[in-house]
Amino acid sequence: MSVMEPTRAMRAFDSIGTAYRRIFAESRAADLLSRPKPVRWTGFELELSVREVRAEAADVVSLVLTAPDGGALPRWHPGSHLDVFLPSGKQRQYSLCGDPAERDAYRIAVRRLADGGGGSREMHELAPGTPLRIRGPRNAFRQIDAPSYLFLAGGIGITPILPMVRSAADRGVPWRLDYFGRTRAHLPFHAELDRIRGGVVRVHADDECGPPDLGTALAAAGPGAAIYCCGPDPMMTAARRLLPVVAPTASLHTERFSAPPVRNGRPFRIHLRRTGTTVDVAADESALQAVRRAVPGVPYSCRQGFCGTCKATVLAGEVEHRDALLPAADREHSMLICVSRAAGSDLTLDL
Repeated sequence: MSVMEPTRAMRAFDSIGTAYRRIFAESRAADLLSRPKPVRWTGFELELSVREVRAEAADVVSLVLTAPDGGALPRWHPGSHLDVFLPSGKQRQYSLCGDPAERDAYRIAVRRLADGGGGSREMHELAPGTPLRIRGPRNAFRQIDAPSYLFLAGGIGITPILPMVRSAADRGVPWRLDYFGRTRAHLPFHAELDRIRGGVVRVHADDECGPPDLGTALAAAGPGAAIYCCGPDPMMTAARRLLPVVAPTASLHTERFSAPPVRNGRPFRIHLRRTGTTVDVAADESALQAVRRAVPGVPYSCRQGFCGTCKATVLAGEVEHRDALLPAADREHSMLICVSRAAGSDLTLDL
């Protein structure tokens, strides 16, 4: 055998190996693409710092975050949000409300909640120079192309809507914004909205106009319009109920800042193996709420079943999965306790 023959054989084996690797990669990619992905990952986990804290409205501050070296940050699109890891260890999500064209900073806004879990209070107490770890940006509220837009924002719900308004104006697409709140003092970013041209902004303050007339606002949507709605749960529930009647050709896109109400729930118990306790879960509460009574430090973030922060190992029992994140293999032994529940018997979790 000549010295060249082993080389040819090795090249043949290399070609076969390359082909198999390509087939495996393509199969793996197809499998990943077939899984539910309610969130688009576009960024990274970064160490940033607070450059500026500014009062925007009653109980609302904006925070500008930058890289320590002042470098460019990952790109983002309207509707994106950040996972923010607070110094206390709490994790919260906030919509990006700045300009995507500004690559050197991210801006978020936070409304202080007196009856919340403490995250908003901690955010309000941050000072310039405070380091913050963030994950993202990622987008579960992407702005689609449409012949026109109708934006409905309730209070702090303006945060994901504001970049969408700018985008529509920059592209010359007709748009209208109906902005709802208790008073004008509770509605942030008035000055910025006044500077955006090409559309109509209508402010509906309860103390001036009375209760909001969502039906009239929805009826202003043009044929085939994309309606983006962000605000309190009653507002979004009303929009979904009214849409088929007043704007049947429009599409409705919503994002919530709070946990969705539990529907068609039944009571059950969760046995916590590590703590040796048992908690009762009421028909109208989430497993996360019940678990936090016994384990206050259990991690969570979105409370809507798409971020995976509250994932827990299931040691016994059958789960009724209500999330759109976990792949089939993980569903056999894990659950997202913010939305999923017991399907039959009680559950035992590794908590």
